[in-house]
Amino acid sequence: MKIIRINSKNLERRSREIEKSASHFDPELVSQTEEIVEDVRGRGDSALFHYAKKFDRARVNAKNVRVSAREFKEAATAVAPGIVRDLRKAASRIRSYQRKKLPKAKTYRDALGNELGWLIRPIEKVGIYVPGGKASYPSTVLMTAVPARVAGASEISVVTPCSGERVNPEVLLACEIAGVSNVYKIGGAHAIAALAFGTRSIPKVDKIVGPGNIYVTIAKKLVYGFCDIDMLAGPTEVLIIADGSCPPGWVASDLLAQAEHDEMSIPILATTSYDYGKEVKKELLLQLEQLDRKKIAGAAVSNNGRIYVTENMEQAAALSNAVAPEHLELCVRSPKSLLKSIKHAGAVFLGSLSTEPFGDYVSGPSHVLPTGGAARFSSPLSVYDFLRMPSTISMSKKGFSSLGATVMNLAHAEGLSGHAFSVKRRIEDS
Repeated sequence: MKIIRINSKNLERRSREIEKSASHFDPELVSQTEEIVEDVRGRGDSALFHYAKKFDRARVNAKNVRVSAREFKEAATAVAPGIVRDLRKAASRIRSYQRKKLPKAKTYRDALGNELGWLIRPIEKVGIYVPGGKASYPSTVLMTAVPARVAGASEISVVTPCSGERVNPEVLLACEIAGVSNVYKIGGAHAIAALAFGTRSIPKVDKIVGPGNIYVTIAKKLVYGFCDIDMLAGPTEVLIIADGSCPPGWVASDLLAQAEHDEMSIPILATTSYDYGKEVKKELLLQLEQLDRKKIAGAAVSNNGRIYVTENMEQAAALSNAVAPEHLELCVRSPKSLLKSIKHAGAVFLGSLSTEPFGDYVSGPSHVLPTGGAARFSSPLSVYDFLRMPSTISMSKKGFSSLGATVMNLAHAEGLSGHAFSVKRRIEDS
């Protein structure tokens, strides 16, 4: 894990070095994924089950791909009571947060008496991808399905890779708690294609959400337009700004908490003290030896971990804004003061007690966040992602008379005489 000094002369260059583009994919991977997507689109279940066997060694077919009521019941009894309690607690907190974000429909009358406004309507059919490779993620079920259900989605389908006979019981219990309609034992790019186009076994959805590997992400990009997607998620990231007031061991543990997700995870520290940076690195290497996922975290730290030593907090904030990290921790004495300088981040954790894992599980906001610099233009997954807001327009007689000539003039300017005539005809007939 390199320690790199930042100053006013190299700040811009160093910032560019750690910026990433989530839209760039290896052309070969795109080609491979496109072949899978098109095959599922054309052959449906036959292609779907072929790829399940090829990539996941899963023996799924039309009869067993959907999780049965009996499997749900067996999963509920297999989960430890403490986990059941905590999943319900997390779901309750997520549900409460998302309900507070719900927008409201509105109508109003303008100065001409026209009634204008917008409706709030849910996306009806939602597909959720839940990763199942290196680990199981019941928390991802809650963080995606609960907002969809709060929004009013009527049908929620979960797909998750399953190499054995059964889906992880905690994942199934989370699905039940969150109000998921159906769960399918299928993953990868082929699962995304099945949700986007529909097969005999998998229903077509209106929107696909949830994180996955590079093939899943590329597949989501390829099917966009046939359905909506949430975002193109890349490797997880955390950037911690620390002024030395937080114990080095705490910061080290937070960096490792993200590093253990995946070998491509990106843990970054920005601090104003070189000595403090050295202490954090020392603690990190000591703690790394204790991790169950030592090999994964170690690769992430070695390949992508950085400690940046800035001249002041302003430079640290500027560095963070350039990165636009998925997770930003402000481990400083006055986090709310520093927050004023932060422009781009998926989620901001204020203060030394606000370690990122709270956001992963129980705080309330969804942990599905923009990565790869996408926080510059996108937001965390929330109830908003599952809502549509159709406009409503009701013209008054005064509004029609006052604005009709304007409509006709603009229509003629664009060469659309039919538009103009639709107004003119009403004037002539009145």
